[in-house]
Amino acid sequence: MSAETERDAWQSARFSRLLLTGAAGGVGRQLRPRLASFAERVRVADLAAAMQGVTPAGAHEEVLGCDLADRAAVDAMVAGCEAIIHLGGVSVERPFEEILEANIKGVFHIYEAARRHGVKRVIFASSNHVTGFYRQDERIDAHDLKRPDGYYGLSKSYGEDMAQFYFDRYGVETVSIRIGSIFPEATNRRMLASWMSMDDFEQLLRRALFIAGVGHTIVYGMSANAKTWWDNRHAAHLGYAPKDSSEIFCAKVEAQPQPAADDPVATLQGGAFTAAGPFDPLAD
Repeated sequence: MSAETERDAWQSARFSRLLLTGAAGGVGRQLRPRLASFAERVRVADLAAAMQGVTPAGAHEEVLGCDLADRAAVDAMVAGCEAIIHLGGVSVERPFEEILEANIKGVFHIYEAARRHGVKRVIFASSNHVTGFYRQDERIDAHDLKRPDGYYGLSKSYGEDMAQFYFDRYGVETVSIRIGSIFPEATNRRMLASWMSMDDFEQLLRRALFIAGVGHTIVYGMSANAKTWWDNRHAAHLGYAPKDSSEIFCAKVEAQPQPAADDPVATLQGGAFTAAGPFDPLAD
């Protein structure tokens, strides 16, 4: 095989069975129809209640209800899969007790199941909220100190540490994607920097799943936005080259009223997440 052929082989690679968790979430629902080319069989999973009434999109898809906090159920969910796209869990800032079950216990259960069943590649949906307390006038990369902006960000920081540990000890490779804002369009000034199109996310996922030798790689999930706070130089080996940009939404967004100068939405990379809470279950 020539060097060029070997370099490009990842583009046509497929798994026998790929697992997608968080399949009923906003990103998961958009991603499902795009995964048919990634694997012969795609197992899509979420909480049983969330998957109620969800039917397979075709012969390539298996639908499963699973609580990430249930270790035995997660083990059964992972069995037979070659790779995992782990989007599952609480995706917003919530009380710690809620974050604990899916985002902390759940990610441990995912990696333990991956170890037990010989899964060698995991895509972990991390978050930009791992570094949310940096200012918007700062530019950072994956080697900068983590500064989580809440319980949600803390759980994603923990997930990245779990990914590193399972690579160092067991050889399970992970690409942790610090997702910015995956929405149809950028709807505010913060999202002009953090926005990521679904087409760009799909490209990054394919590279993250099939390019060899990723170890544990951390990459910020963003499109080719004119304004950005994040530098992906330490993930250059993925070859991720986003095609879209939030610039097409700029005029519409800039027509909105300016937030107050001290509003975290205008000053901190994590935006409103930096001010959510505290959540005090003992309060009257």
